[in-house]
Amino acid sequence: MMRLLRLIKPNSLVTRTLGLALLAVVLAQGIATAIWYSESKQKELLGIQDASESMANMFASTVTFFQSLPVRYRHIVLDQIRNMGGTRFFVSFNKEKLIVEPIPDTQLKQASLSAVKSVLDKKLTKVASISADFSHPDNLRLLKNDIYLSDLPKSWAHHTLTLSPIDPPILVVQIELSSHEWVYIAALLPAPYVTLDDTVIAREQIVFLLLSTTLLLGLTYFLMRRQVKPLKRLAKAANEMSMDIDQSPLAEEGASELVTATRAFNRMQQRIRRYVSDREHLFSSISHDLKTPITRLRLRAELLESDQKRSKFNKDLDELEMMVKGALQCVRDTDLHENNAFIDLNEMINSVIEPMNFSQQKVHFAPVEMDPIVAKPLAIKRVLTNLLDNAVKYGFSAVVKVETSEDWITVTIDDEGPGIPEEKLEQVFEPYFRLATDDQGHGLGLGICRNILHGHGGDLIISNRSLGGLRAQLYIPPSLEV
Repeated sequence: MMRLLRLIKPNSLVTRTLGLALLAVVLAQGIATAIWYSESKQKELLGIQDASESMANMFASTVTFFQSLPVRYRHIVLDQIRNMGGTRFFVSFNKEKLIVEPIPDTQLKQASLSAVKSVLDKKLTKVASISADFSHPDNLRLLKNDIYLSDLPKSWAHHTLTLSPIDPPILVVQIELSSHEWVYIAALLPAPYVTLDDTVIAREQIVFLLLSTTLLLGLTYFLMRRQVKPLKRLAKAANEMSMDIDQSPLAEEGASELVTATRAFNRMQQRIRRYVSDREHLFSSISHDLKTPITRLRLRAELLESDQKRSKFNKDLDELEMMVKGALQCVRDTDLHENNAFIDLNEMINSVIEPMNFSQQKVHFAPVEMDPIVAKPLAIKRVLTNLLDNAVKYGFSAVVKVETSEDWITVTIDDEGPGIPEEKLEQVFEPYFRLATDDQGHGLGLGICRNILHGHGGDLIISNRSLGGLRAQLYIPPSLEV
């Protein structure tokens, strides 16, 4: 269960599709149920009204028949009817109105009682009062208030008033003919209105809805997982292409749109691979072709008689050679031709600062507990070495801190130097731009470091500290895969 929850991410395409499918099922079932319930309830109300009116007419005929008999013959006729097998309902003459414990009100119950009372009021105009209600069989009183249905012989009323195992409510009508003379009639409504069930959705319908919804969501989940896999591989390949251009082509599978996207990606990767290869060959050719004329020009410069002209000529050649070497270094250092591997960042930082702290403590670092990250080891080491060298050289000392979160591994390097003017914080990343006045660099290091981190999906941000000095922050994503 926990593994399934980890697979289902709130913002993923699978989760959103499942949510949309669930919403569609709920809305569709809700609308269909509302329409079905409205129409079926209207038909059911009309049906129970007709059935109740029909029963009320029989009740009225029964009462009218017994009213036409002399009082002393009524019990005799009633006993004869019972001995012959009874009627469709139970009838008795009582000296008092019996207590009825009514069932909870429902729309069907009110519709039935309203129809019964309406017919009886029209048919029986010479009676003192009429009352009607529904009672549960367990609470039904017969003959007297202390006699219940369960107390009578089964042949008297059980076959007429019980319907196992449903035990539907029983309609009880009591009509006062005169003082201390009540006609008591109990009967079951005819099918299919025996239960007066007013439930919108029955348990069987709920189980069916749950099963059908679960089946639909399950099939949608597996379908989307199958369709999303090629998309995930495409996203992973696009992310890894920024660090390793020499990848095997992706398999073209899945929906037609995914096949088209994968084919376009494979073609794009081939074009980029050719472009990078052509660029490497171009710079290699430039390096080879420029070394010979520069050397030849140096030899010719030595033949100049003027020392001043010779010095200026050599200075121009030095600048030209430095620019060529810097361009080649920039190309060579930003090409990440190595595989991803697990890196113990604490160990790597210690290996970089160890030679810097050989004679005195210049770099302070406290390792933190963290899982190995996945990156290109030589490239990350090149970034750390470059930044720590700058911090020690121009900032005199450095403090390194590592922080981890779900999104980033952050390495912060603080130095004690003069910092960089605010307007030049971004300019220092441009090729050949240097703030230092010495000739011990080409102004390419920070740009190379940022390009390497961009290739890993990270970033490099430098800023001035409020207490003085420069802060360099390396952002490395922890979620790369080997």
